[in-house]
Amino acid sequence: MNLRTVRKKIKSVKNVRKITKAMQLISAVKMKKSVQSELEGRLYRNGLMELIGSVSGKIDRSISPLLLTPKTTSIKDLVIYISANKGLCGAFHVNLLKFIVKNINLTTTEFVTVGSKGATSLSRFDQDIVADYSQGNPQTKVSAIFTLAIEAYLSGKYRSIKLLYTQYISALRSELKYITLLPIGIEELKKELAPKTHDYIVEPSPKEIIDSLLKSSVEEQIRGAIISSEAVEQSMRMMAMKNATDNAGDVIYSLTLIGNKIRQTKITSELLDMVTAKESVESN
Repeated sequence: MNLRTVRKKIKSVKNVRKITKAMQLISAVKMKKSVQSELEGRLYRNGLMELIGSVSGKIDRSISPLLLTPKTTSIKDLVIYISANKGLCGAFHVNLLKFIVKNINLTTTEFVTVGSKGATSLSRFDQDIVADYSQGNPQTKVSAIFTLAIEAYLSGKYRSIKLLYTQYISALRSELKYITLLPIGIEELKKELAPKTHDYIVEPSPKEIIDSLLKSSVEEQIRGAIISSEAVEQSMRMMAMKNATDNAGDVIYSLTLIGNKIRQTKITSELLDMVTAKESVESN
């Protein structure tokens, strides 16, 4: 490796570092917006689930078909799989794919995908994708996803509707979530919210409001999962770009040392040639 080659490599790595630094800053801004939406929406979703759990003691399961085990002979489940459209976000997609391979029976499962990376991964396994909502802003597709899922469930096509996504906890921490949207587990919800349960008077009657309340809950869980997943995606991309920027700096430092050694070797060689030539002239 000569000095010119080293200088070219240093220039290339510096350009890469500028790009990764810019992507890190962009991801940080997007993450901040996503996290704000996630935290604000989480308050509403938690309040909605608490309300449902609180009035669950007054609920007759026959009020809403969402509370009943579907009368179907189908053994298939529908999973709403939320990933991302872009890469360069660390192990975000790898973790999701590993979970699917290890924990989901692909022979009895069909998928609705949100995110082209997830759809591409499933296509490699020749997996059935009922619908793909990867184009455009996924938050605008929530109603369409909810309508598709609930109609398929009520028609008896699937025995359950599940949701797979990555939940945002902090900038450095996230958690994979695999939850059952339908049928709604009222008993589990009651146990979880037992200490917070209050005595409510439901007017005009549970039958008139509970079904729409449950549907709103399911739709908001899908929306919250998409927002939370986006927050994790941007967070992991920011960290990945930060690591890439730091690594580029280390490479530049190493190449600079190599360039200095090559230059010093060249100078030493030229000095030796000069001394040798001088001694040769003087000896004559």
